[in-house]
Amino acid sequence: MANEQGEMSFLGHLEVLRWTLIRSAAAVFIAGGIAFAMKDFIFNKIILLPKEASFFTYRFLCNVSKSFGTQGLCIDSIPFIVQSRTMAGQFSAHIWTSITAGFIIAFPFILWEIWKFIKPGLYPKERKNAKSFIVISSFLFFLGILFGYYVITPLSVNFLGNYLVADQVKNNIDLSSYIGLLRACVLSAGLMFELPIIIFFLTKLGLVTPEFLRKYRKYALVLVLILAALITPPDVISQIIVAIPMVILYEVSITISKFIIRKEKKAATNLKTS
Repeated sequence: MANEQGEMSFLGHLEVLRWTLIRSAAAVFIAGGIAFAMKDFIFNKIILLPKEASFFTYRFLCNVSKSFGTQGLCIDSIPFIVQSRTMAGQFSAHIWTSITAGFIIAFPFILWEIWKFIKPGLYPKERKNAKSFIVISSFLFFLGILFGYYVITPLSVNFLGNYLVADQVKNNIDLSSYIGLLRACVLSAGLMFELPIIIFFLTKLGLVTPEFLRKYRKYALVLVLILAALITPPDVISQIIVAIPMVILYEVSITISKFIIRKEKKAATNLKTS
């Protein structure tokens, strides 16, 4: 719904936003329905695999350990079982896991819907970057998902699954707790890897500058270490493994911010001279 100046009214924006949310939710539920039908593959080949000693990450760390003449990183088993203690426990886990998988699968489409919503407020040159925005954002998100699944999740599962306060206490982990840990590790990593995109938009809005990011680099490093400590087991090696890509992402964000500022200054200079 447009006014006489050709600009959309507030109610018009709400209507567009409503349909954006509806289409995004529909995409999540359709992708989630596909994941729901693939129950055996989702649970046996993805969800429950990090609790097996044959998982790729454990074998990789064992091979690295052996290359240094030790077997300190090798594990024979992760001594806990996953159980369901409520009548609807397994069905609820199936439903929510399917929705989570649906969100991950539909993420590029959700980004496309968000882009279509904000596109009218962008300059023509910025609208041409739609494909790059979708591709780069999706790539970073899926890269974060893989990092969370193959790095953060096995480190957490191995540490917490082997942790005992006493020999008399056995680890029989509830299904919802196990899936909750995996979901938190994977999604938090996926969203964390979107940092360069967030910095890009904050720079475009004038809220962030390269100088600001450099000035507060040491505080950001402390925050990175705190986040690494929160989403990993409380051991130094795991925290360093997780912190390294986060620091790299922060440095990449500074470079992106510097590029945007330089480009905007150049455009302003050309405008003045023309």
